[in-house]
Amino acid sequence: MTDDPISDFTRRSMAVGGVAKRVYVAGAGPAVVLLPEMPGISPDVLRLARWVRDAGFTVHVPSLFGTDGACPTVEGGREVVRRACVSAEFRAFAGGGTSPVTVWLRGLARQAHAACGGPGVGAIGLCFTGNFALTMALEPAVIAPVVNHPSLPLDDPGGLELDAADARAVRDRLARDGLTVLAYRFEGDRWCTGQRFAAYRALLGDSFDGRVLPDAAANPAPPPFFAELVGTPHSVVTAHLVDEAGHPTVRARDEILAFLAERLRPATRLTRHQAPEPRAASDAR
Repeated sequence: MTDDPISDFTRRSMAVGGVAKRVYVAGAGPAVVLLPEMPGISPDVLRLARWVRDAGFTVHVPSLFGTDGACPTVEGGREVVRRACVSAEFRAFAGGGTSPVTVWLRGLARQAHAACGGPGVGAIGLCFTGNFALTMALEPAVIAPVVNHPSLPLDDPGGLELDAADARAVRDRLARDGLTVLAYRFEGDRWCTGQRFAAYRALLGDSFDGRVLPDAAANPAPPPFFAELVGTPHSVVTAHLVDEAGHPTVRARDEILAFLAERLRPATRLTRHQAPEPRAASDAR
C-alpha cells in the first residue's frame, strides 16, 4: 500500500463556531460525512469515501487527526493515538462523556445539507470516531447514522462515549423521527465488544441494528498499524475489508450504501453496487 495523494477530492477549509478544519469533498448528490479512523484519513478510508461518492453522494471527509492520505504505520499511528487521547476535542476514556468535537461535526453536517440539499445527511463513523456518527444525530439534518466498530471509551468495553443527557437526547430523537442506526463489528473485536453492542441495544432498543461478522471474514494482512497495534479483527469496511465479490465485508459495505440510499435518495436505487436484502445478526456474542 502506498500513500494516497487525494488528488480527486476538493480540499476545503470549513469553519464551525470560528473553528476551521480541512475537509475533503467529492461527488454529487445528498451529503454523507465520512469520519476517519485511527490513525487518520488512510488509503483504506479514502477507498470507502470513493465508494460512497460513486454510489451517488457528496462525500465529506474531515481531517481530525493524523497525516491525510498516509498509510497507517506502527510508530506514526502510536503517536497519533497518544495525541488524540490527551486532546481536548476527544473523550477517549470512561467518565469523559461526549467528545466536544461532535459539536463541530454537527455543524459540518448542517452546512453540508444546506449545500447539497436532499432529505438529510448521512454520517459514517469508524473506530475512534465510530460513536460520533450517532451523536451527530442530535443535528436534525442527520438522518442516516452508521456506527462502525466504535472503540470509545478505550477502557470500558460496555461504555458508549456519551454523557447521560446526550444519550437520552439521541434515544428520543431516533424514536421521535423513526430513525435507525446501522452498526457493524467483528465477533472477536476486543476494541468493540459484544458488551458495547448490548449497551447500544439497551439504550436505543429497536432503533439499533447491530450486525456482527465472523472473525474469519477479516482481511488477514491489514496495514502494520492494524496488524501490530490493533491486533484483532476490527475495521469491517476499511483495513479489514476483503475486496472480493460476495465477501462478507463487501456485503457489509453494500448494506451501508443501500442504507444511505434508502434514507437519502428514497426515490432511486443503487447502480454501482447491488446490496443484498438486510440480514439478521446478533447484537452481542
